[in-house]
Amino acid sequence: MTVMDLPKTTEISRVKRLKAETHDMHEALDQRIMRAAPFSSRERYGAFLKMQHQFHRDLDALYVNPVLDRLLPDLEGRRRLRLVAEDLADLGLSAPDGSHAPVFPEGRDADLPTALGWLYVAEGSNLGAAFLLKEAAKLDLTDSFGARHLAAAPEGRGLHWKTFTAALDALELTPAEEERVVEGARAAFKSVRARAETFFAN
Repeated sequence: MTVMDLPKTTEISRVKRLKAETHDMHEALDQRIMRAAPFSSRERYGAFLKMQHQFHRDLDALYVNPVLDRLLPDLEGRRRLRLVAEDLADLGLSAPDGSHAPVFPEGRDADLPTALGWLYVAEGSNLGAAFLLKEAAKLDLTDSFGARHLAAAPEGRGLHWKTFTAALDALELTPAEEERVVEGARAAFKSVRARAETFFAN
């Protein structure tokens, strides 16, 4: 699906465009992860956690970026790297090798449109985590043990997502910046896919 497939009679919101432009990548990633059967055992789930840790490590600095914080609601409260680390510790696992620099290093300026694309992917993954949390429960994992990073926000997943997407849609960007948002989202999906291939190689 691309923006060409969307109705021509209505204005296309930024979030709808992002969804359309990354649909195929998103579907392929979901299928790859589910083929890896991450909830078939705690060992497989541990690989899933390590994949999540590397992804959230890549963009963790964005959640404390002061410019982004002024643009997006409760940005720091959406941060999940610490929760993934706690989930790993619950299972007696160490975080994966951190020798590679994050995509967005702390203390460095980030290209904001690109960062918005990455955050769209990260926040969208939390919206869809309700199903994953149910699967984790089959391994006796909960939102307070082993699956903390899959927990819903206090206000609920739907409202948590809507407040984020409303703010994202409201930002004024140039056409060139719009393209960098899309490319940022694509880069995020590509990065997660590469992590999945690494941790689910077998």
